[in-house]
Amino acid sequence: MIMKNTLARLRRERGLTQEELARRLYITRQAVSRWETGATEPGIDMIKLIARELDVPITELLDMPEHYCQSCGMMFTAPDQHGHNADGSEAEDFCRWCYENGAYTYETTMDEMIEDCAPRMAEAMGWTVDESASLLGAVLPTLRRWKDGE
Repeated sequence: MIMKNTLARLRRERGLTQEELARRLYITRQAVSRWETGATEPGIDMIKLIARELDVPITELLDMPEHYCQSCGMMFTAPDQHGHNADGSEAEDFCRWCYENGAYTYETTMDEMIEDCAPRMAEAMGWTVDESASLLGAVLPTLRRWKDGE
């Protein structure tokens, strides 16, 4: 999930050694080294801590495609997954399950969205529901629907 080259680059850009980052995260230098070589990957909660320590959005540390729904965070894997604007054109930033005819398909809160999406994400990714909910809790606030309060 975490891109090994991204972590090493971000750490170096901030002038941190592996030892210094490890100390800030309360882990060993060897753990940071294993992440940067791709031997292991940190869990979702650790990725959230790394993002906080490096002062970057969590999405910068995740191996996420460039385009994903700006409401639920679903990654676009096929063209027919996009919603549509009021004029019938494809909505580049929203999936068809969240957005159609220029409007959101249903009213929901961010917490309700997390509760709804976490089980499906867990099944698709092979994670626990708690891990998925934790990731969604970090990613959704960065998405347009929730950030702009649309």
